[in-house]
Amino acid sequence: MPAVTYEHIKTCKQSGARLGKVHTPHGAFETPIFMPVGTLATVKTMSPDELVEMNAQIILSNTYHLWLRPGEDIIEEAGGLHTFMNWDRPILTDSGGFQVFSLSDLRNITEEGVQFRNHLSGEKLFLTPEKSMQIQNALGPDIMMAFDECPPYPAEHAYMKASVERTSRWAERCLEAHGRDDQGLFGIIQGGEYEDLRKQSAEDLTSLDFPGYAIGGLSVGEPKDIMNRVLEETTPFLPHNKPRYLMGVGSADSLIDGAIRGIDMFDCVLPTRIARNGTLMTSSGRLVVRNAKFARDFRPLDENCSCKVCASYSRAYIRHLIKSNETLGLRLCSYHNLHFLLTLMENVRQAIREDRLLDFREEFFESYGFNKADAKNF
Repeated sequence: MPAVTYEHIKTCKQSGARLGKVHTPHGAFETPIFMPVGTLATVKTMSPDELVEMNAQIILSNTYHLWLRPGEDIIEEAGGLHTFMNWDRPILTDSGGFQVFSLSDLRNITEEGVQFRNHLSGEKLFLTPEKSMQIQNALGPDIMMAFDECPPYPAEHAYMKASVERTSRWAERCLEAHGRDDQGLFGIIQGGEYEDLRKQSAEDLTSLDFPGYAIGGLSVGEPKDIMNRVLEETTPFLPHNKPRYLMGVGSADSLIDGAIRGIDMFDCVLPTRIARNGTLMTSSGRLVVRNAKFARDFRPLDENCSCKVCASYSRAYIRHLIKSNETLGLRLCSYHNLHFLLTLMENVRQAIREDRLLDFREEFFESYGFNKADAKNF
């Protein structure tokens, strides 16, 4: 039995979205799902107890950052990521590829791997598919990702084709180097905005029979209509009986639209990143609480929200904390945003159960303040 398996529960008759459950060594989680990002083995400003409180069923950590500090050997000695960070639910780690390509201007891609400079110290480093597997095996997540090339957007077809073919070869090397049978290794589909290359990448990787598949290279600056088109063109080539993961997507509209297009898993730093600037996700759209107009606003952040922040604190108080650079302000905003997205996905799953996800989308978009053109852009 593979370490990670997908159980399909229902298909929404109205939208075609999937309701499912992913089983891992540290428990199962329901899909579609949003995964909070814990870059350095912590979701910024949140404790594990708070994440459980808001029903975060799985979190993501970053191979590249943990490799640099504290080092995978220290985490392995501690008993793995679950023990190290006191989290007994599922964990997913990325491969390190995105960080190598996004954080380092000086990098050299070869067939063997990628040479680049440590963004902290300037030290030269070399990351290969085999090294990524060794690090992730030591970290001990339930789900780990194959090492792929993350090409820029936009990229010419010829460049993207060569990149896709390299990613496929690297995926084979990852499978060969993967050393633990209690971890599921997912492949990553690349291909940019090109339908033929997405098809080629999907066919290459599904032939390797990974237990799950991610769609990479989206949410990197392309318009949302292109992202939705690519999803529509790619998901038909992915197995029905395995989870599908859209990497780096965390806006409310994209989560709903991704679920409609057959995606099961999402992750993004967005909710905690914008929280640190005093920007909140609410049922009526984004709210920038640091704005002066909230100085005497004693309402909750979102009157339709059930989180403990909205039950206990006012906009005026949270604005005061953010303006004063108080850590509690960052914590309260982060808690609310994460709770908002996790609750949104609970509502998406319920709408799938009731065969009404398209109706839910229209209602949500109207409440959230999207214009009619956005609401009708399927």
